[in-house]
Amino acid sequence: MLTCFAPDLRPDQPTYTLSEEESKHAVRVLRLGPGAPVLLVDGRGTLATTVVQDANPKRCTLALTGHEFITPRPTYTHVAVAPTKNLDRMEWLVEKAVEVGIERLSFLRCARSERRDLKLERLEKIAVSALKQSGQAYLPQLDELLDFDKFLTEIDPGTTFIAHLEAGERTALAQVIGAAPRCCVLIGPEGDFSPSEIDAALGRGVRPVTLGSSRLRTETAALAAVFTAQVVREL
Repeated sequence: MLTCFAPDLRPDQPTYTLSEEESKHAVRVLRLGPGAPVLLVDGRGTLATTVVQDANPKRCTLALTGHEFITPRPTYTHVAVAPTKNLDRMEWLVEKAVEVGIERLSFLRCARSERRDLKLERLEKIAVSALKQSGQAYLPQLDELLDFDKFLTEIDPGTTFIAHLEAGERTALAQVIGAAPRCCVLIGPEGDFSPSEIDAALGRGVRPVTLGSSRLRTETAALAAVFTAQVVREL
């Protein structure tokens, strides 16, 4: 069944008109006609079953036949990562993080960051596509690029962890994440966080963690944090 994104969906409405882009895909690409089933997801927990009423390739109208609300997960996973110079790697991260399950993804401008600006439009489209493909009911929040120092003032240090490569005592994320139903994991740029950034985070009460013995790429480390949080909490 085709799944379409309907951010302005109201379950009590009798019909819903797809965007021009979704209409074209449904009617011209997939050749759906009247009576064909379509699933709508609003990214806020509501799923609606519908059938095509008017197969217009610019304004495809659907008749709603039922809906359900998916209860949010009791856990909340937030990853804040310094985006890589190659934007393709961030696009990959967004896609996979949405598929695995994440509530919020923030982007950090760090001392060693190679990318100093970021446009979210492309990443938001990838997140929507991953939402539809994976069957998730909630679209994660994507945040604009923010300076690391500013970000530190906005987090709860008691539920925040920093994954860095500097020498010093660090605990495996898998050992501490289970006791933190809400968490934020900080992932640095390819050159790691600077010593002053690490000191600033630790000074705020953020706890240092490790993601394992391998030296991971930035986007791999971010996804590993998401995956670890989901797996450990579901055991």
